Amino acid sequence: MARARSFKPPLMSETPSRFLHLLSLYPLNSIPKSPRPSKLILPNSSSSSTPSSSLVFFAIFALISSSILFLLSTHTSSSISSSPAPCLITSHPSSLPHFSLAAISDSDGDCDRGPRLLRTEMMPLPVRGMERRGNNVSELEVGFWRQPDGEGYRPCLEFGIKYRRESAVVAKEKRRFVVVVVSGGLNQQRNQIVDAVVIARVLRAAIVVPILQVNLIWGDESEFSDIFDVEHFKRTLQADVRVVSSLPSTHLVSRQTVEAQIPFDVTPLWFRTRFSKQLNEEGLIVLKGLDSKLSKNLPSDLQKLRCKVAFHALRFAQPVLELGNRLARRMWIEGPYVAIHLRLEKDVWVRTGCLSGLGSEYDDQISQERSVRPEYLTGRINMSNSERRLAGLCPLNAFEVARLLKALGAPRSTRLYIAGGQPCGGDRAMKPLVEEFPNLTTKETLARGNELAPFINRSSVMAALDYIVSLSSDVFMPSHGGNMARAMQGHRAYSGHRKFIKPNKRMMLPFFEDEFVSEDEFGAIIRKLHEKSYGQPESRTGKRGRNRHRDVIAYPVPECMCRDNSCLFRAT
Repeated sequence: MARARSFKPPLMSETPSRFLHLLSLYPLNSIPKSPRPSKLILPNSSSSSTPSSSLVFFAIFALISSSILFLLSTHTSSSISSSPAPCLITSHPSSLPHFSLAAISDSDGDCDRGPRLLRTEMMPLPVRGMERRGNNVSELEVGFWRQPDGEGYRPCLEFGIKYRRESAVVAKEKRRFVVVVVSGGLNQQRNQIVDAVVIARVLRAAIVVPILQVNLIWGDESEFSDIFDVEHFKRTLQADVRVVSSLPSTHLVSRQTVEAQIPFDVTPLWFRTRFSKQLNEEGLIVLKGLDSKLSKNLPSDLQKLRCKVAFHALRFAQPVLELGNRLARRMWIEGPYVAIHLRLEKDVWVRTGCLSGLGSEYDDQISQERSVRPEYLTGRINMSNSERRLAGLCPLNAFEVARLLKALGAPRSTRLYIAGGQPCGGDRAMKPLVEEFPNLTTKETLARGNELAPFINRSSVMAALDYIVSLSSDVFMPSHGGNMARAMQGHRAYSGHRKFIKPNKRMMLPFFEDEFVSEDEFGAIIRKLHEKSYGQPESRTGKRGRNRHRDVIAYPVPECMCRDNSCLFRAT
C-alpha cells in the first residue's frame, strides 16, 4: 500500500481535482492521531490569561483562517475555469502493467460515461527498451530498441449524439436478427466478425454469436467460444448492438437462404437497401463471406465501432488468454524481445506464387500443389517469381529476415519469438536465421509440460497464443503483409504506438543482390529506408485524404485515437 505523502506548500499549486483525489485516498479516520489528545482551554478566573488577551487570540485566529479559506476558494475557481473536466487517469495505459488496469478503470467522473472500456482492452506488458551502459551497448543497438514517438495519441472512442440516441433502440432489438458465418484463419475471422457487428448496427438488428466455418486447410473445428470470451463480447457491445447466443424459437426455420454473393467494398446504404425489406418480413438474414465486403471508408461512429469490437470486445477466451499471458511473461521477464511473424508455411508459398528458395525438391512440390488448386493462387498470375519478389509480393525468407534485422541494429544476442506455423522445409528453412540469431523461441519451445495439449489441432487458438505474445514484444516485424500484420500494426498503435517494423521490400531487395555494397553501406541504406516505418502515428486517410481505402483496424488514427488529454476512453 502506498504511503501517505506529507503535504507541503508547493502542493497548493496542483489542480483541485488532484488535491481532492488525494484527500479521497486518505480519509479523515486514517490520519494519524496524536498519542495525547489536545485539550481546549477556556478562559476562566483561574487562567493566567486575561479576557482581553483571549479575545485578541481568537480574533487573530479567525482572521488567519478566513484568509486561508479565501485563498483556497480563489485558487479553486480559477483552476476549474482554466482546465478541462478532470480525469483520474493521467498516464497512457501502455506504460501500466496489464494486471492493474481493472482497478484503475473504476474511477468515477466524466470519463466513465457508459461501459468502462479501459478494463476491456487486451493490454500488452510494458515495453522494456535498452539503455546504454558504458561501452557494453552500442548506440545502434539502443536505437533498435527505441520506441517511436506516439505524438500524444491516445485511444478515444467518443460516439456522436445521434449514435447514442439510436443505441437506445438498436440495443433492445428482439425481432430482427443477423446470422453470420465466418471463415479463414484467426485474423481473417476477426476481420469478418468486426464487420458483421457493424453491419448488424447498420441494419438495426440483433446479431447471433458468429458461427465459425470449419477451416479446410488446417481442419480446425473450433467454435467462437473456444477462441473468444462470449460473455465479454456481449457485455462490451451491449450499448451498440444486441448479441444473443442463439436464435429464438420463433425464428427457427428448416431452410434459410445464405447470402454469400456480396460485392466488395459496399457502403452501409447498400446493405440497408438490400436487406432491410427481408429483415422486416422474415426477421432473419444469414450472411457468409464478409471478408473485405464492407467499405473501409465509413462514417466516424462506425469506424469507432470497428475499433471497439477489434480492440475491446474480441478478447480471447480465458484458458487461451491465461496461457498466452504466461508465455508472454516468460519472454518478457528475460528482457526485451522481438516477435516475428515468419510466413514460411507451404500454403503461403502456394498462394503467393513465389519460390521458397530451398531448391527444386520443395519448389516442385509447391508448383504441383498450385497447379492442382489454382484457386489458391492470389494476385498477378502472369508475373515470374523474380518479378513478384522485386515487387514486394513474396514473403521474406529466413536469410532476408536475418540480414534485415542485422542492418537495423539488432545484436546477435537478440531474443526472437517466431510466430506462425511450421515452415516448409523445417530446420533447413530456418537455418540462416538461427545461425545469425541463436536465441530463437516459439510457443512450442516456450510452453512447459502439457500446456499446449488442449489446443492441438486448433490452429486458431495457436494463432491466438502467437497474437498475445507478439503484442507484448518490444519490437514486432512481419515477413509478409496479411491479416496478422495489419491486426498487429493497429493493435500496437492503439496500445501506445509500440515499435512495428514494416519491411520496405520493394525498395530494399535490390540492395540485397548488389555485390558492390559493403555491409556498413548496406546497413546505412536499410536504416534510411525504414526511418519512417517503425510504427509512428499515421493517418488512415493520409495527408490529403488519398488513402481512404485503408482499414481503421490497421490505422486507428484519427477516428479511434486523438490527442485530447482530458479522457483516455470515452464511449457509449
